[in-house]
Amino acid sequence: MQLLAVDIGTGTQDILLFNTDFQPENCFKLVMPSPTMQVAQKVKQATRQKQPILLQGYTMGGGPSHWAVRDHVRAGNPVFITPQAARTFNDDLERVQEMGVVIVSDDEVKQLLKSRTDLASISCCDFNFKTIQEAFRAFGVSLSLDGVAVAVFDHGAAPPNISDRKFRFDYLEECLEDKKTLSTFAHRAGQIPKIMTRLQNVADSAYSTGLSADVDLMVMDTSPAAILGALLDPKVKKQENVVAVNIGNMHTLAFRIENTEICGVFEHHTGHVNKKTLDQLLRRLIEGSLTNEEVFDHHGHGALVENRQPLEVGFITVLGPRRGMMKASSLPTHFAAPYGDMMLTGCFGLVRAWADVFPDQQEIIKESLFQTNFVAPWELL
Repeated sequence: MQLLAVDIGTGTQDILLFNTDFQPENCFKLVMPSPTMQVAQKVKQATRQKQPILLQGYTMGGGPSHWAVRDHVRAGNPVFITPQAARTFNDDLERVQEMGVVIVSDDEVKQLLKSRTDLASISCCDFNFKTIQEAFRAFGVSLSLDGVAVAVFDHGAAPPNISDRKFRFDYLEECLEDKKTLSTFAHRAGQIPKIMTRLQNVADSAYSTGLSADVDLMVMDTSPAAILGALLDPKVKKQENVVAVNIGNMHTLAFRIENTEICGVFEHHTGHVNKKTLDQLLRRLIEGSLTNEEVFDHHGHGALVENRQPLEVGFITVLGPRRGMMKASSLPTHFAAPYGDMMLTGCFGLVRAWADVFPDQQEIIKESLFQTNFVAPWELL
């Protein structure tokens, strides 16, 4: 079985070609610039050349691309953008227009491309299957896929006058009402909640960029995927109870897991926490005393703790690109690296979630993840 797992963050997109015939450590992998970093780079190049730009395509991750477009406008350069691409920056298109960009329809795009020969056209897309396929092909690796799993962070499309922080955390709570495991945050392509517009755009872009309609697709939230991957770390697997924190470039999310069931969670903005506050939040999560109000009032998304009893846990499982924040923690920590690769933690989490979302393939995936009787890659050439 061959499964393509892609974990898309703010800084990098981490790509794993998981093959059940190989040991997990021997599976082929890539760590490349994230799509939003690629868009930002193209925008910055146009800024240096004082060139007008047209952004079109899909709703995708913002951050670096948003900041680059803002700076492009401030430098006095025109920016045209289609409505779907504009929602990368804000679901409220009036707020996007306030940046100084011009929102254009598909018909207007055609006219722009004809009349503005100096226009730099930039495609917005979180997941471009063709690009990844060509990257592997350049190394002589063909993708005969049984499935594709992609993780992105999605705030969701909050209605007007509703906090996007609250809206996002409400989604997390609703998922946990359905099932108290990390796989509850994974969805088959045809079952993505309508409010999760970035996840839906990933599915749309996958099939429009060359993924065969016969190949199953699953999408998932990034932090739960990463923490699910961390549970495959040998030291973490030995724990009966787990408290794990994924410290991303933009968001920090922690889960309290008792006997495989989630009984507590909080999510915050990484830029609003430091070593001291993160220790406090984690300690209160372990104690069972953390409240939603204290996280939300500190500009975080929120918290949910169902079991108010203290939890016995040997250490905090730490992962994510900003994990260095926990190096000086007053709490005991373990920096997870499943199959020896911290950067692929989210990808391995996607593979593990696939086994739950597609039960008919559960046996072969679990056997591959938890056994070691494999041939070497060169024996299959």
